[in-house]
Amino acid sequence: MEYITVREAAEKWRISERLVQKYCAEGRVKGADKFGRSWKIPKNAVKPEKTPKQFDATAKNLKESSFVILSDLMPLMNASFKPGECKIYIENMEDGPRKEIALAEYYYFTGKSEKAVKIAELYLDSTDLALKLSACLICAYANLTIGRIHKARYSLAEVKKIFTSTEPDIPPIFRAGEAFIAFTAAVLLHLPLPKEIPPIREFLSILPPGLQVFALYVQAHYTYLKEEYEKSIGIIETALALQEKIYPIPNIYLYLAAVMDYMSLKQPDKAREYLLAAWELASPDDLIEAFGEHHGLLGGMLEAVIKPNWPKDFKRIIDITYRFSEGWRKVHNPITGHEVADNLTTTEFAAAMLAARGWTNQEIGSHMNISVNTVKSYISTALQKLNIEHRKDLKKYMLQ
Repeated sequence: MEYITVREAAEKWRISERLVQKYCAEGRVKGADKFGRSWKIPKNAVKPEKTPKQFDATAKNLKESSFVILSDLMPLMNASFKPGECKIYIENMEDGPRKEIALAEYYYFTGKSEKAVKIAELYLDSTDLALKLSACLICAYANLTIGRIHKARYSLAEVKKIFTSTEPDIPPIFRAGEAFIAFTAAVLLHLPLPKEIPPIREFLSILPPGLQVFALYVQAHYTYLKEEYEKSIGIIETALALQEKIYPIPNIYLYLAAVMDYMSLKQPDKAREYLLAAWELASPDDLIEAFGEHHGLLGGMLEAVIKPNWPKDFKRIIDITYRFSEGWRKVHNPITGHEVADNLTTTEFAAAMLAARGWTNQEIGSHMNISVNTVKSYISTALQKLNIEHRKDLKKYMLQ
């Protein structure tokens, strides 16, 4: 039997490649077969009708299909591997685009954004929706770190364009993948959610298991931004308790979200426990990017725990923080109108964040292992740099 590609079928039937993939995924193209990360289609296959006569979309079938169709969507994030064996996991993957995306993820999560972009940008125009969405998310965040803000904005715009497209009959599996990426892209930049994004309950169960865990981290982060810290902790604890396997990358992010919550509740001992849990999971594979991303939200916990015990790693994390946060602010500030401070050192920012949340100088000093006079100096310098007079005014220049 002779076969044609998705692109050739799209040209023959005068529809988009994405719609061809949709029809194949639904089993509506007779004889279509999944090979690698695409489809081969019989040359004599007939274009399906717009409305299928029979299509079983039960939750069970959707879940089983999602594991195949969304297997290219952030495959390393979705992976369960033993700490210390991340590279081995990637090396054992079948050669091809999925492995390339996983490698780009590895470079990103280990703080090597330049290498991540070099691979991921090759898939920004992929006809495979999962590969394209993965590339967009990786490039959006990696480009923040390397200062290519126009490229980051382009990738974010592509995510929005894909998600808000009016193409008819989008199947639930594809819609779930789109919603997950759009949700992640918006929340982690502290941007307003696009009105088209459905509640997480409408797409969570369709995602593969590792992405479900990361989606719950994003939901916990979103809940934190609404200052519902106890509820956020509940989401995190539920996500951790219900896992059948350990998914290192999502779990690192979950643990860090718990640190954010407990520091907001002024419970540094609990925050320390979760930070050490994140570090225990991350350090064997050098997955330090998440710590650099979250620095400003962790309430000086990196200075209190990582700096004295792992000073070289702390220095690398702070380098990521400086570069990532500069790019983050250049996207976040203009869109939201919230001017997050961009002229403070990381330690000044951490002290100012705690002060803005009502911590006394004594409490800040005890937590960060510095003297009260040093705290006073940091706060005084922050006030001067921000051109404000009162401690209570710090909040409007801090992260939420």
